Amino acid sequence: MSKNIKIERELLTKPGDTILETIEFLKMSQAELAERIGKTPAKVNDMISGKAPITVNTAMQLEKVLGIDMQFWLNREMLYREKLARIEQEEFLEEGLKWVKEQPIKELQKYGYLKANKVGTEMVEEFLKFYGVATPLQWQSMYVNSYASTNFRKSTAHATLLGSMAAWLRIGELKLRSETLPDFDREGFKIALNEIKSLVETQPEDFPSTLKSICEKVGVAVIYSYSLPKAPISGATRWIGKVPVIQITDRYKTNDHFWFTFFHEAAHILLHGKKDVFIEDFDGVENDPEKEAEANNFARDWLLPDTFLNEIDTEITERLVRKIARSYSTHPAIVVGRLQNLKQVPHHFGANMKVKINLEYFIEH
Repeated sequence: MSKNIKIERELLTKPGDTILETIEFLKMSQAELAERIGKTPAKVNDMISGKAPITVNTAMQLEKVLGIDMQFWLNREMLYREKLARIEQEEFLEEGLKWVKEQPIKELQKYGYLKANKVGTEMVEEFLKFYGVATPLQWQSMYVNSYASTNFRKSTAHATLLGSMAAWLRIGELKLRSETLPDFDREGFKIALNEIKSLVETQPEDFPSTLKSICEKVGVAVIYSYSLPKAPISGATRWIGKVPVIQITDRYKTNDHFWFTFFHEAAHILLHGKKDVFIEDFDGVENDPEKEAEANNFARDWLLPDTFLNEIDTEITERLVRKIARSYSTHPAIVVGRLQNLKQVPHHFGANMKVKINLEYFIEH
C-alpha cells in the first residue's frame, strides 16, 4: 500500500466516531444508547465500528435520542462510504497492477488469452476474467496456496514464477471446457494403455490426436499446452470436477521424454487419490516423493521393464538397441533414453533413433 493511501485510510473517520463523541458528551454508555434506540448492544457496536451502515430509520432514532438532525447522520454515512469505497478502489488497483506485473503478459498476449497491450485497469480486469476470480486474493487462494509450497510462495523473488505456473494451470482448465467426456472408466483406462503402448512402438505422426481420442473414450482428458518460460513444467495430473486431467507441455522435444511423462501421469490417475495434484519439474511444488517413485516405476514397467538389462552382455550398439525394442514392443528411443538415464551410454548415443516431436499444431487445435 502506498504511503498516501495508507495516510488517507488512517485519517478516515467513521460516523461511529461521532456517535461515541456525542454519547461521551451526554455521559451515556453504548448499552444505554442501545436501550434508548431499541437495538441490541451488538447491533449498536456494529454501527459504531462501521460494520453496519446508518440507515434512514436509525438516523431518525439517533435524532430523537442524541438531538442531532437525521440528515446530519445520513450525510455523514454517505460521505464515509464514498471515501471508503474510493480508498478501497485505489488499494485494489494498486495491488492489481502489482499482481499483473507478476503474470506472463507477453506469452498470454501471444497465445491470444490477453488483448490489452498496456499495464493498467483494463489489463487487471482482463486477468481477473482470464482466471475467473474477483480479486488477486482469490487468485492467490486458488492458484498459489493450493499448489505451491509455503516457502516458495512466501518469497517475493518467486512471484513471476508462480504467476506463470498459475497461468499454465488455468489454460488447462479453459481448454477442458471445450471438451465433452464420458464418466471416468478406471478399468477401461487400464485396457486403453495397451492400445497406447502400440502408439509408442509405431510412433505415427498423428499420435497426439490418437492418444487424446483413446483417453477421451474412457473419460480421461489429455490437454496439450505450451511450456511457459518461467514455469518449465513438463506435465501435470489433477482432477477437475469429476474429470482426471493429464496436461502435457511441449517442453521436451523427443518421443522418449513425451511417453515417459504420459505414463508417469497416467500412473497418478490409477494409483493415487482424486485430491492429489502433481506438477512435474517445477521447483515451487513439492510432490509426494513416494508417489512420484511409484509413478516412475509404473512408467518404466509399461515402456521398458528393467529385465531388458539382462539382454545386454556385449557392447551396446544401435543394432542391439533396435533388437531390444522389438523384443519389448517399444520404440528404440525408449531404450536409448533408459540407457542414457542409467549412464550406460553417452548422451549423444542414439540421437538419430529419437523422434523429434512438435505439439504446436495439437496445442492450437
